[in-house]
Amino acid sequence: MTKYLISRHNKYCYSSITNRENAKNDFGYPSSDLYHGCIDGVDIVLLARHGAGHVFSPTGVNYRANIEALRLADCTHILASTACGSLTESIGKGQLVVPDSFIDRTISRKGTFYDGTSIKYNGVCHIPMEPAFDPRTSEILLQAAKKLGYNIRKGGTIITIEGPRFSSKAESNALRLWGGHLVNMTICPEVILAKEAGLLYAAIAMATDYDCWKECEDNVHAADVLVVFKQNVHKIVNVLLEAVKLIGCGDWEQDIFKLKVIFVRNHLCIQIIWRYFF
Repeated sequence: MTKYLISRHNKYCYSSITNRENAKNDFGYPSSDLYHGCIDGVDIVLLARHGAGHVFSPTGVNYRANIEALRLADCTHILASTACGSLTESIGKGQLVVPDSFIDRTISRKGTFYDGTSIKYNGVCHIPMEPAFDPRTSEILLQAAKKLGYNIRKGGTIITIEGPRFSSKAESNALRLWGGHLVNMTICPEVILAKEAGLLYAAIAMATDYDCWKECEDNVHAADVLVVFKQNVHKIVNVLLEAVKLIGCGDWEQDIFKLKVIFVRNHLCIQIIWRYFF
C-alpha cells in the first residue's frame, strides 16, 4: 500500500505537491497530469477530474484513463469529492454526505475496462456493486469529519445523470420517487471502474442546491452552485487531508485482498479456466 488519490478539487491541496506526471495509458490521456505529494508521511496522488481550469464536461471526462492512471501509479484508495443537488428536505445546502449506494443514469460513457480495448483487461467481468462504496474507507471519511466537528450525513443514494444539463422538474421528482438523496454528474462510472481496477473507493459529497423539485427554492443554476461550493469547499479539503492521515494509520492488506477475490470470482475467463483445469 503506497498511495492515495484525492479526486476533483486538488488546487486546494497544492502545498503538499512535490512533482507532476503525464500519465497517458491504454485508455488515452487522463483529465490532468498526476500530482504526486505527501501528507504526514502518506504518499498521495492528486488528479483534477474535470481538468485544469474545469475544461471537461461530465460526459467528456475520460474516466477509464483517470482510474487506470491511478492504478498504474500504485494507488490503493480513491477519495473522491463531488458537488450535488439535494433531493430531500433532510439534506440542506452545504451539507456533507458520504453516500453508500448509487443509481447510474448515464448513457454516453464507457462503464467498464473489459471491452477489448486493452490486453490488460481481457475477457468479461461482471463486477458486483454491493457494497457500492468501500465501507471502511467511507467510515474513515465520517470519522475525519466528526473529528473536525463538521456535520456530516452517513449514507445516502446518489444518482448520476448524464449532464451537462440539469434535470427537468419531472425528472427531478422522478429521481426523488426512486429513493435518491443526491443527484450529480460524475460518480458513475468512476466508482464502478475503481472497483474493477481493485481500488478502494469512497466519496464525500456536498449539497449545493435543491435541483428544481423544491417549490420554495430557486431552480439550480451553475453560478449559484459555485457560490455554495466556494463557501464550504474548505470543509471537504480538511476532511480529505484528515482522512489521508487516518488511512495511513491502518493496515489495508486484507481489504485489498478481498477486492482481488471479488474480481477472480466474477471474471468469466478466470472462472472457466479454473473449472476446466481444477
